[in-house]
Amino acid sequence: MPDFALEKELGAATGGAGPIILGVDEAGRGPWAGPVVAAAVWLDPARCPEKLLTRLDDSKVLSAALRARLYAELRDCAENGGAALGIGQAGVAEIDEHNILQATLLAMGRAVAALEQRAGIRAQAALIDGNQTPALSCPARAVVKGDSRSLSIAAASVMAKVTRDRLMEDLAEAHPGYGWERNRGYGTAEHRRALSDLGVTAQHRRSFRPVRELLTIS
Repeated sequence: MPDFALEKELGAATGGAGPIILGVDEAGRGPWAGPVVAAAVWLDPARCPEKLLTRLDDSKVLSAALRARLYAELRDCAENGGAALGIGQAGVAEIDEHNILQATLLAMGRAVAALEQRAGIRAQAALIDGNQTPALSCPARAVVKGDSRSLSIAAASVMAKVTRDRLMEDLAEAHPGYGWERNRGYGTAEHRRALSDLGVTAQHRRSFRPVRELLTIS
């Protein structure tokens, strides 16, 4: 289960009293449609409810119902001063222009900036899920499988996943027939059939091979 060991280690390296160490993660690198969403989270170990901390984990191993509850509890914790949250995203046009990796790093940088602006704080350092780091105003450390190791990254994983899922549900209403409310834009058989039958929307990533190939055939 994730804990605060990495936050404490990085905090000791950066120095200062009570350093603010963020966790950053993303959702939506693999889908054929929709934006990539990132979240940045700071957790105050002294003020976060133990009930919240003991249930946080990589969002992929949590049920949708538990993710939703944790999302709401993280927001409540932020309102009570025990956490700070930031969301950033990069849209389809940016994904197609820069590639999905660079768009993901853009979204992460925007999430950190949003957190700092909203909470009125400056991060001393950030733990980034994965093996690459975005350009930030503070030092950053990449952590492979960080969402299963760091509580801050696990919290960011939940925030990013729930935010993007709800965004895709809204996009599904605007673009019915693709099943985005279920497949979240991933390349399921349902999505593939809809692409063939209904065509490509403005929310499809044209740089992704299945979409690009369909456009080429058309």
